[in-house]
Amino acid sequence: MSFSSLQAVNQLLAALPDAEYQRLVPHLEHISLPLKQVLHKVGEPIEYVYFPHRAIVSLVATLEKGSKVEVGLVGNEGVVGIPSVLGDNIATTTAMVQVADSGMRIEASLLKTEFGRGGVVQSLLLRYTQALYALTLQNAACNRLHHLDERLARWLLLVCDRVGSNELQLTHEFISEMLGVRRAGVTDAANSLQLAGLIRYHRGKITILNRQELEAASCSCYGIIKGEYARLLGTENR
Repeated sequence: MSFSSLQAVNQLLAALPDAEYQRLVPHLEHISLPLKQVLHKVGEPIEYVYFPHRAIVSLVATLEKGSKVEVGLVGNEGVVGIPSVLGDNIATTTAMVQVADSGMRIEASLLKTEFGRGGVVQSLLLRYTQALYALTLQNAACNRLHHLDERLARWLLLVCDRVGSNELQLTHEFISEMLGVRRAGVTDAANSLQLAGLIRYHRGKITILNRQELEAASCSCYGIIKGEYARLLGTENR
């Protein structure tokens, strides 16, 4: 696949003018992103910035006693490693691949240099940072106030938007870690959605059967997050 074709897979890269993209091309590397690969760990320097294709990367916070919760989600609409471009290259979360595929990566220092030129690269990355911040804030409110079945519906919709498929390879154990709840709670919530005819779950694969009704079953956070990405970037999958 040509670099121009790969550019189109990630929506941030696709939004760049050709002149700015061509300055990045010699430094971009097409890589696979296998399941559960850690792209950077909390407290460690961020060496590379990643532009996922149809991979999904979770930004995970680790709490006391090793418990984990997802605080951010990055797919083909965005970039992993944004703090290194904005000024500090020390990761405040752990970035882990939750849906395998591929992406492009570039040394963080080189993208920071391009960011410093101004132009569309800088504008896009700043607006993406604002969108990711909005996602993080909405996640915090959602996790505190909404029922688990609503939160699960919201999370599945966000993942599907970025993968571009209604079929996801996800275990209940993994989802429970991302949502910061017990596995039994995820099982109950998934069973509720399955009994309603919205999803089908079998052997680690979740299939969305009725997208419209799943959106109705989700809390309002899904629409708010989707709207913010569309407003700020105009690149969110529809």
